[in-house]
Amino acid sequence: MLDTKENNHIDETKEKFIRLEHLKKIEEAGINPFPAKSTRTNNLSEALEMNEGKKVQTSGRLMSKRDMGRICFCHLKDGGGTMQLVFSEKELTRQDYKFFIKNFDIADFIEIEGEIFTTKKGEKSILVKKYKILTKSLLPLPDKYHGLQDEEMKLRKRYLDILSNEDVKEMFLRRSKFWKATRDFLNEKGFIEVETPVLETATGGADATPFTTHHNALDMDTYLRISMGELWQKRLMVAGMEKTFEIGRQFRNEGMDKEHLQDYTQMEFYWSYADYEMGMELVEEMYRYIAKETWGTLKFDIGEFKDIDLDQKWERIDYVSVIKKELKIDVLKSTDKELIEKLKELGVKYDKAETTGRLIDSLWKVVRKNIKGPAFLINVPVCVSPLAKRMESNPELTERFQPIIAGSELGNGYSELNDPLDQESRFEEQTKMKEAGDDEAQMHDKDFVEALKHGMPPTCGFGFSERNFAFLENKPVRTCQIFPLMKPEEKL
Repeated sequence: MLDTKENNHIDETKEKFIRLEHLKKIEEAGINPFPAKSTRTNNLSEALEMNEGKKVQTSGRLMSKRDMGRICFCHLKDGGGTMQLVFSEKELTRQDYKFFIKNFDIADFIEIEGEIFTTKKGEKSILVKKYKILTKSLLPLPDKYHGLQDEEMKLRKRYLDILSNEDVKEMFLRRSKFWKATRDFLNEKGFIEVETPVLETATGGADATPFTTHHNALDMDTYLRISMGELWQKRLMVAGMEKTFEIGRQFRNEGMDKEHLQDYTQMEFYWSYADYEMGMELVEEMYRYIAKETWGTLKFDIGEFKDIDLDQKWERIDYVSVIKKELKIDVLKSTDKELIEKLKELGVKYDKAETTGRLIDSLWKVVRKNIKGPAFLINVPVCVSPLAKRMESNPELTERFQPIIAGSELGNGYSELNDPLDQESRFEEQTKMKEAGDDEAQMHDKDFVEALKHGMPPTCGFGFSERNFAFLENKPVRTCQIFPLMKPEEKL
């Protein structure tokens, strides 16, 4: 198949037939079209650094093929780069040259032996002396000039999107750097990485609807975790492990939008003998470190917000005061009826079964979307923070903090509640909410309360998800997942 603009719209049905014929010809020639091993000695990035005349044996995917009669120009691509290949009848036998032209297609993986040289146009290339098939491709790639155009198809066939779009590949390389930087920062600060259960008998650590599954061996229903082991990591604080963190997958059976997914990566750390003030200092430093290591800058444009500078002083925003200032309502003194009237006035949807905390949080979200940041939200009411420690100066509020950037909450932390009797009381209140129909209310974890009764030191906990990466990339979070969950095509 020739790589020309005239041929950039591919007849896939015809192409499948042609490639099966080429596969047959290769097999008839006694050649294995899917050998188990490549014997390359150099990748393409190394080959590009070699001097002229050097011998090279390399491999990769054939990305272009332009036959000029007795000479053929191709481009080979591997994980490190792309390089031009030159096939010539003078260097190969006429039979071998024709066999390549007739039976090898764009997208085939091949191995070649050759010599480094520079063409008259100044492009460093490999003059091919020998070649062999490594993998015969039976389907064509998206055409060079149009690629995958449909956004859903890009997500569904991400492997083709990455292959044909270098920007997408670079984004996922940055994503890897993002989580490496997170891990490196915490390790450097003395935190120990741990692994906690994904299957739980009682979910904890967040207000969220869990996924339910069945454990056959124990014959019982279990839940996929909705937090990164919050109640388990707190048990480790009881055990005397003073600094822990976990990076892993968690699951929430809730809505899907540009900021939310049901299956995503989260980090949470827990730090004994620290409070939320110390947590804010560490988080501010961590966010700057991760941004610098991942993107090489501390300045970002996110949505409608321009020139967000993580290096500036992070503002402290009082939860109750900012709602009162922007919406003219004191959420601590208002009845549920008054909260509902304000939501109606603002045109905000709500569920009639929602608790006071949910109603207040809906009002906060109206205010939040206009905050540029970076800032920390503080002094959050107890009714919306069931696991946070109360403030000694005002027991209606908690020592909770949330980084606010570009109108969104990009993390959540607090001085952890370590009073077992207070925790038990809050769990009991959450149980009543769940029995009243609130699927997101937290479950009563009696084992965790028992652990707290053995004593947990003052502790700061904090977590953020891959939403942070997506925001700093200025893209929807689903786009930033390498393989987001998709409904099977046959069910569409």
